[in-house]
Amino acid sequence: MKELVIRQKKIDLNLAFLKKDLVFTISLTLAVMSCFIHQPKWEYIHFNVLVSLFNLMLAIKALEDLKLLDKLAVAILNKCYNVRLLSAILILMSFFTSMFVTNDVALITFVPLTLIISQKTQLNMIETIILQTIAANIGSSLTPMGNPQNLFIFSYYGIKPVQFLTTVLLMAVVGISALTFVIYRFKSNSIRMDLPLVRIVNRKKSSVWVLVFGLIVASILGVISTQLAFIITMFTTCCLDKKLLIKIDYLLLVTFICFFIFIGNLSSIDIVRTFVSEHIKDKTSVFFGSILLSQLISNVPASIFLSKFTADWQPLLLGVNLGGLGTIIASMASVISYKLFIQENPSKSKIYLVKFSIYNFSFLAFLTIVQYIVLKL
Repeated sequence: MKELVIRQKKIDLNLAFLKKDLVFTISLTLAVMSCFIHQPKWEYIHFNVLVSLFNLMLAIKALEDLKLLDKLAVAILNKCYNVRLLSAILILMSFFTSMFVTNDVALITFVPLTLIISQKTQLNMIETIILQTIAANIGSSLTPMGNPQNLFIFSYYGIKPVQFLTTVLLMAVVGISALTFVIYRFKSNSIRMDLPLVRIVNRKKSSVWVLVFGLIVASILGVISTQLAFIITMFTTCCLDKKLLIKIDYLLLVTFICFFIFIGNLSSIDIVRTFVSEHIKDKTSVFFGSILLSQLISNVPASIFLSKFTADWQPLLLGVNLGGLGTIIASMASVISYKLFIQENPSKSKIYLVKFSIYNFSFLAFLTIVQYIVLKL
């Protein structure tokens, strides 16, 4: 009987582990299943992307632990005097910080702050959180390190920084303009903020990690080698904070490997290659195909999959970034915001999803039309 209970507990623990990260579980299942259809190859895995992602994760976790973003946010928010300005700052901070620390980290930092403000002031900030999510997804499109799909596309196609920026700049500008228009509709009721100030304990360590983060960005942009950035990052980690090595999300790295294997195997199947090749022929089909596929399987795996069938990186880059809008699963950053919100407000899940869908599909439709017109010029 005891053995049965022990086994049951082990099974429950395993299931809990798998349920904790459904994206990882799905990617692992797909990768294993695809290996029965086609033998995987080492060249499927893009190690340069994985090393860059690992470097970023370490540096961003260090900056997160040092509370640098929290200090900046609290200092700015304490100067807010009305609801519209408060929401505007929360949304715009998500937009601009996502360019450098990824959309996920921007939301993990600022959505909890929004929830705290909502509780203290009794303000309904569902729309603010939804617009923070949209802002993070749009803002992160502007840099190669803003989100995982950008990092992959930038590395896979060997894009130059200027080419990358000129491709996504219009989308980002139109996106922030649309966000500003929506924010202007918010009420301007007076409010007084009094959040406790965040203290930076170790300024020297903070300065070192800011410098390391800059070197990692330089490696992504091709200024220095990825290997050198890795050595510097690991050396800094070992000297300043070894615990960072157990704090980062290794499941994300394994998820990438699983997607590389699954998509490599899938794209090697003749039927799949023929079907996709027939339908992904020009810039228009790549653009709309990447948006549609992102709605169904999320924009990161969509970018990896479609990269096997097209050399037109511009419409792919635009499509998977726009494709982060729309459904809740189109971008993992959107799932993060949703989880953070329902943890504090479980009874408002349906309201959140309805408003999320209205806002996201509206932004998706508007930005897609604008970008499509530009592509056709």
